[in-house]
Amino acid sequence: MSQQESATPSVTTKKQVRKEIFEKLTGALAEYKQELGEKKLAIHVKKASKLISRDLLKISKKKDRTKKRVPKKASKKPTQTNS
Repeated sequence: MSQQESATPSVTTKKQVRKEIFEKLTGALAEYKQELGEKKLAIHVKKASKLISRDLLKISKKKDRTKKRVPKKASKKPTQTNS
């Protein structure tokens, strides 16, 4: 069992997310490798995976913050009457 497998699967780091996206994009765009060249395709896919992973992590952090936030109870202030 490698070190990555022993880590909790729910915890994802920037590098892990970026690597997964890079692999998926590379696989999906494999047919363009011959047209662009392997190096150019890798550079473009790397840039795209950075952008996508950054946005995905922002969204997941935002969701975590809203889940942790507990709504405050409405405080009942006594109303003052003018007599």
